[in-house]
Amino acid sequence: MNLNNIHNVYFVGIGGIGMSAIARYFAANGKKVAGYDKTPSQITLDLESLGVQIHFEDAVKNIPISFLDTKKTLVVYTPAISKNHAELNYFLENDFTVLKRSDILGKITETTFCLAVAGTHGKTTTSAILGHIMATVNATSFLGGIAENYDSNLILGDDKVSVVEADEFDRSFLKLSPNIACVTSMDADHLDIYGDAEALNESFVAFTNKVKDTLIVAKGLPLKGLTYAINEDADYTAFNLKIESGQYIFDVKTPTSEIKNIEFHLPGQHNVMNALAALAMADVYGISLTDIKARLSTFKGVKRRFSYKIKTNDFVLIDDYAHHPTAINAVESSVREMYPKEKVLVVFQPHLFSRTKDFIDDFALALSKFDEVLLLDIYPAREEPIAGVNSEWLLNKITCKNKKLTKKNNLVKDIKNSSAKVVTMLGAGDVGVMINEVAEQLLKTVKYDL
Repeated sequence: MNLNNIHNVYFVGIGGIGMSAIARYFAANGKKVAGYDKTPSQITLDLESLGVQIHFEDAVKNIPISFLDTKKTLVVYTPAISKNHAELNYFLENDFTVLKRSDILGKITETTFCLAVAGTHGKTTTSAILGHIMATVNATSFLGGIAENYDSNLILGDDKVSVVEADEFDRSFLKLSPNIACVTSMDADHLDIYGDAEALNESFVAFTNKVKDTLIVAKGLPLKGLTYAINEDADYTAFNLKIESGQYIFDVKTPTSEIKNIEFHLPGQHNVMNALAALAMADVYGISLTDIKARLSTFKGVKRRFSYKIKTNDFVLIDDYAHHPTAINAVESSVREMYPKEKVLVVFQPHLFSRTKDFIDDFALALSKFDEVLLLDIYPAREEPIAGVNSEWLLNKITCKNKKLTKKNNLVKDIKNSSAKVVTMLGAGDVGVMINEVAEQLLKTVKYDL
C-alpha cells in the first residue's frame, strides 16, 4: 500500500490520543479526513477546527458519501473499538483497506529514519522530550500525549525523520521499523493481553530485535544495548543533581563527552531519567550536546503528566495520567520531593477491572503512601465487570487510615473537607476531564483564590 495514493482516510475511534495524532498528520498532508468517536472531547474539537468531519453515533448512514469509495479510502481503527462496531464491520465486509493504527505507524516508519521509544512507563514524556529536541532537524513526532510546547500530540516536520511511541499494548510495537530505539521500563502490565510477565518480556525482546542501528536501555533491564542511569556507572549517566528555583540542574557523561549544568523543569527523578533517555537517543542520532541542552531547558512538559491545574501558596492541584502502581509511586515521590512538609491527598480512579485485579496489592501499597485517599469507581474502558473486583476491595487493602470511597458529584466537597494543601488526581479514565470542573469549582472559593 502506497500512502501517497490514498485520498481519504476514515478513523474509527478518531478521538484516541494515538489515533488523533495520525489523523492530524494526514490532514496536514492534504488528505480528506473524517471519523467516528464515542463522545466529543477537546481532541475531537481540535480536529474539527482543522476541517475534519466527526460524528458520535455508530451508524453507517453517518459516514460521508465521499468516504464510501473503496479505491480511494483507507480505514484506520483502534483495537479499543468493539468487534460489534457497525461502521467497522461495514468497512470490513465491503472490501475497504482496513488497518490498525499500529499498521499505519509501521508504514510511516518504513519510509523514514525512525527513533522509537518503548517502555511500560515513561514513553510519552520521553518521546515528547525527544520530539522537542528532534524538531531542530524537522522530524515529525507522533506522541501519546499533548506536548505543552506545541499544544498537540503531533509535531509536524518533514517525511525524512520520525519519532514514535512504540506501544506494547496489543504488541503494536512489533509493526515498527526503528533505526534507533530506547526501552525505558518493562514492568508487568497489559496482562489481559499477554497473560503473564514472561510473555510481555518476550515481546520486548522481539521489539529490540527489530532495531536496525542502536538500542538504548535503562540500566538494569534484561536487554543488551547502551545503558543510561542516574548516579550509576552507565554509558549515559546523569550526576550532580540539584534542585534550584523549582527545576533540576545536572551534569551528563556520555560515552565520548561530558556536558554540565543542564536545566530541566519537570519534577521527579523519573523525569530526569526520561530526559536522559531522550538525550542519549538524540546524541546517537547526531544532535550536538549543546543543542540538546538548550532544548531540554525549554521543554514545558506533557499535559496530564504532573500538570499543575492550581498552584498557589495555599493550595496545589496536580493532574496526572498515572494508572499503574509504578507510575503512582513516581508521582508520590515527585510530590514529596517538591512539597516535603505538606499533607498530600490522592484522588484515584482505577482503570480497567483486569488491571485492578492483576495489581491489587501493588495499587494498595502505592496509594497507602499518601496521607489521604479518595477512591473513585473503576473506569471500565473496553471491559465488562469482573465479579468481586471493585474499588471497595481496593480500599480495604489500603493501609492509610484516612481513606474513603467517593463519587464524582461529591468530589469537590470531599476535597474541600480535607486539610491537605496538595491534591493529586490520578488515572487514565475520565478523571482527566473531571479535573477541569473540579479546578473550576475550587477556584471559586476564597481559600483557593489566585
